[in-house]
Amino acid sequence: MRMKKYTAPSIAEAMKLVRAELGEDAVIINSKVVVTKKLFGLIKHKNFEVLAGIDQVETKQPTFSLPDIQPASNVFATAHEDEKENKDAQLTNELKSELADLKSMIKQMQKQTTQSDIPEEFLPFMDFLNDQELSEELITAIGDELFVHQNQKKENLTNIEMNEIAKSILRKSLADLPMGGLSYEKKYINVLGPTGVGKTTTIAKMAARAVLEKKKKIGFITTDTYRIAAIEQLKTYANLLQAPIEIVYNSKDYQNAIEKFSDLDLVFIDTAGRNYKEAKYVEDLKKIINFDQEVESYLVLALTAKESDMETIIQQFSELPIDKFIFTKIDETNSIGTMYNLMIKYNKGLAYYTNGQEVPEDIEEANLEAVLQLFFQGEFK
Repeated sequence: MRMKKYTAPSIAEAMKLVRAELGEDAVIINSKVVVTKKLFGLIKHKNFEVLAGIDQVETKQPTFSLPDIQPASNVFATAHEDEKENKDAQLTNELKSELADLKSMIKQMQKQTTQSDIPEEFLPFMDFLNDQELSEELITAIGDELFVHQNQKKENLTNIEMNEIAKSILRKSLADLPMGGLSYEKKYINVLGPTGVGKTTTIAKMAARAVLEKKKKIGFITTDTYRIAAIEQLKTYANLLQAPIEIVYNSKDYQNAIEKFSDLDLVFIDTAGRNYKEAKYVEDLKKIINFDQEVESYLVLALTAKESDMETIIQQFSELPIDKFIFTKIDETNSIGTMYNLMIKYNKGLAYYTNGQEVPEDIEEANLEAVLQLFFQGEFK
């Protein structure tokens, strides 16, 4: 892959340079605005920088000629052919690697707002939104609103004004989604999620609040028979809250536990933490738990995971009646835009978000204004 950087006063002129040197098959890898300052910063000069590339690899048919000597030379000719084949294979692998790198670069470029169309004064704020990993759709909507307000004001927006405009776009996008924790209207609290998201600790936090703040009689059911440590952890919390606990292995055990807990106010169900990117584990859950009962179901996701992985998990649970999300490990990441992206994309509200391991302190019940303010904790300034 041959790559070269071109600089010109406009995108159109830069593209002319690209076509003239690399031809019509050139690929634009990246583009951005470059501002240079002269005379001690008093004069600003804007150029457009374009990184373009073109595949130079040509497929050649190997040609071999055998010298007209003794038949023993065929051995050397064969060795020469093998060497050429190895070189061709190496060339193919290098080409594949370069193409993979190119695809990655193009994908990254497509996820970003095209900076050549953004006024210079907006660029730091748009970088902040990108760093928060907010979706392209939301960033575009915020950018459009910034344009409108700046045109109306006829002067540059302040950082506070840009924050408020972004917050108003997020508010509109989230306004119709349910926010808040347990309703206390349904008896069974079913908590789902993959391994490693802090599901058992989250259940303990929810249960402790129900006992300490609402004076509810509670119990625990766990279907996580795959990890002894998880059972012991939940038993510890149950003992601290003086709550009964039942371990279930199948649907019959589950039904027996339900009958034992008939006199309780709330029953928290800790499901097995599995790799729910595989559909069979969701099917296993459906065989044990009766989702038709009086159940509130919450899907727990860790904000330290990749957004694409979380989307796969959400899709696997799409046939189950998930009421709201719970996002954990918010204190372990500097970018929380994924939380807003997923809520909007899947039309699911937020029950809680957790910000540490302490029980029951490190959990917050969601409300719209608090969730909006959360985005600007590392406020752009």
